[in-house]
Formats: sequence, structure tokens, C-alpha cells
Amino acid sequence: MSELLPQNQLDEFKAKANCADHPQELIVDLLRAIQTECGWVPDHGIDLVADVLGVLPVEVEEVATFYDKIYRYPVGKRVIHVCDSVCCWANGSEDVLDHLQKTLGINLGQTSADGLFTLLPTCCLGACGEAPAMMIGLTTYGPLTPERIDQVLAEIREEAGG
Repeated sequence: MSELLPQNQLDEFKAKANCADHPQELIVDLLRAIQTECGWVPDHGIDLVADVLGVLPVEVEEVATFYDKIYRYPVGKRVIHVCDSVCCWANGSEDVLDHLQKTLGINLGQTSADGLFTLLPTCCLGACGEAPAMMIGLTTYGPLTPERIDQVLAEIREEAGG
């Protein structure tokens, strides 16, 4: 299981857990660390978190599946979260999603053939003033138009070397 994280990072989490009154507070941090290393959280990552923190695997799984930015299956190198909140929906998020699906040749939950993009919905990005919006990595983009979407995708493809 230790192939999921460098030993020094694993040791740091163990030390934090041993000092914590409520080690389950570290679940998200440890899941994110595993995701940073692996790109997603495999089943043995859930077991590792449970073991390190001294909690039940089901407690870790509950947290992992609650947050839509923790990925429990392999995803592309860049995950596109399309906001489908009321504000974004009222400002055209369905058109944004349609354009992304056609441009990338995928549906929600799928990864592009080149492995670069995975397309996922998200309930709110907190970018109502920029609706419709999407988030890629930690960057929020909006208000979106087909032209702006194409520009963002082209920039990311260029950064990725293709």
C-alpha cells in the first residue's frame, strides 16, 4: 500500500493522526495526497487512509464519495467540472456542456481519447457572477462562450504538449 505515497509523507500523516483528537479530520487531506500522487484514489488508497488514521474503511469511503473533487476512478490529466447550479443553468450551462461534449467527443463522466480531459458536472463552483462557469484544476473560467471554451482547451493542450 505504501506505493501510494512517499514514505516521508506517509510518516507525516501518521504523526499527525497520532496527535489528533479526531483523526478522521485528516481524511480529506490524506485522500487528496493520494490523488495528487496517483491521479485518483484506488480502493487500496481507501484502506491505506483507514489504516493510517485508525478509522473504518467505510468512513473513508463515505467521505471520498461525498466530495466530487475526489476521484474514485481513473480520470484524465485535466478534469473539467461544469457548474450546473441554478445560476449557471439560467445563464447557459447546458450550452457549455453541449459544446464541451461535441468538442471533446465525450459525455459526462468520460475521458477524451487522448486521456487529457475528463468531463464531470459539479453542483456549484461559487462563481455565480461569472456564470456559466467551469473549473479545470484549480482555475475557474467564466463567463463562458463557445469561443472562450475553445481558447481554454487550446491553451491546456498546448501546455500539455499536444
